[in-house]
Amino acid sequence: MKQTLGQKLLRTKTAQRELETGHGGGLGRSLGLFPLTMIGVGATIGTGIFFTMVEAVPKAGPAVILSFLFAAITAGLTALCYAELADRVPASGSSYSFAYATVGEFAAFIVAACLLLEYGLAASATAIGWSDYLNNFLQNALGWQIPSALRSPMIVSGKAGVEFHAGNINLPPILLVILCCVLLIRGTKESATTNAIMVVIKLAILVFFSAIALTGFNIDNFHPFFNAADGHGPGGMAGVTAAAGTVFFSFIGIDTIATAGEETRNPTRDVPIGILAALLIVTVFYMLVAVAAMGAQPAHLFEGQEAGLAVILQNVTGKAWPALVLSGGAVISVFSVTLVTIYGQTRILYAIAKDGLVPKAFQRVNPRTQSPVANTLIVSIVVGIVAGLVDSTFLWDMVSMGTLVAFIVVSIAVPVIRRKQGDGARREGSRGFRVPFGPYLVPGLSILACLYLVHGLSPMTYTVFAVWMAVAVLTYFGYGMRNSRLNRADAASVELTH
Repeated sequence: MKQTLGQKLLRTKTAQRELETGHGGGLGRSLGLFPLTMIGVGATIGTGIFFTMVEAVPKAGPAVILSFLFAAITAGLTALCYAELADRVPASGSSYSFAYATVGEFAAFIVAACLLLEYGLAASATAIGWSDYLNNFLQNALGWQIPSALRSPMIVSGKAGVEFHAGNINLPPILLVILCCVLLIRGTKESATTNAIMVVIKLAILVFFSAIALTGFNIDNFHPFFNAADGHGPGGMAGVTAAAGTVFFSFIGIDTIATAGEETRNPTRDVPIGILAALLIVTVFYMLVAVAAMGAQPAHLFEGQEAGLAVILQNVTGKAWPALVLSGGAVISVFSVTLVTIYGQTRILYAIAKDGLVPKAFQRVNPRTQSPVANTLIVSIVVGIVAGLVDSTFLWDMVSMGTLVAFIVVSIAVPVIRRKQGDGARREGSRGFRVPFGPYLVPGLSILACLYLVHGLSPMTYTVFAVWMAVAVLTYFGYGMRNSRLNRADAASVELTH
């Protein structure tokens, strides 16, 4: 029988069908708890803490510490939902596949659009921040800076709104994206051991920063704790909320642990523990850096500050070498994060293309390098253009918006899949992790927390996100719904019955 429009929008894929379409069903289970935790920490630290203080402190003042705490709590609630879904939908750990198996094809496509927004703009924003630290490193190491016109975006956020500076281009991020593109096309892969080493380097850099910054700690920098409401933005808790929405960008890597669940030896035990352990490590380090940074520098100096953490060290010590060490560590750390983020973007498109929802070009794999070349080139071109032309101020909140909407759908998926599979359903041989206190309390709190952070994002973020969602809806109805693998399977079954 031919499906109605409503049935097409709500059609779902079973976990078995996820395996059949190849979303990770053939991966070997080689990861233990430690490397799994390091994957989450490595994908999170480096994406935001080096940059977001510059964006968040002007909104919240010293109370930015609460912003990091609120963001961590929200990420933690959603992480519990990820942990259960990673066990119940074993073929894939992505929120796109979770949505496809629970709330239907249309919602899954919207989640996919949010993930594309999240990963694409995160890669661009990270590359832009890398440029600032690279310039600081060159200044301290060689006494030379990249010319201003070659490290300044064309589209910037000014006091009067959006400004266009013709002739400007931020060249270093473009070069970074090109390098990442070349490595990904050649089939470069990061091992769990290499990632763990990189995580240790990142954590050591942040400990190094905190230890030196705390020597210049001044309690007066925390007074007043909350920003006053003025013409520049909201004050009090409204400012904290706005900053929390921005710094939430710093926690998006936590969901990579669920994504790696199919490669984990004991996912029902290690995935939830790994998620919570990584979240705890990341939160402790973010709070430590935030306290040290705020204690070492008055809040009003953060606005517009390039390579802020390195500048703080230089000001505290009066010497260039601490800033040189931190900038060098940031350049290495952020490079790896940009590479992984672009990689994630291409793999999301690959998965969507295998379901027929976007053109097949995104799923074609080079037989020699085993990498999706056309996919990687297209993603890199878009990421490079955005990174080279747009001010990062426009990007932080958009990344958080895409992530928060995806997290809301993941939270909704928990009670839905419990109704479909049964509250006590579990995989064969698995005790199965379940969100504590039933299927409604934690997911409900997660949704409310996400909505709370969404509420604090800027009006421009809402406008751009609405436009992006409109493009996604048109793409689905214009291409995805007709070309979906499930739609073709339904059409074939109708033909057989006739």
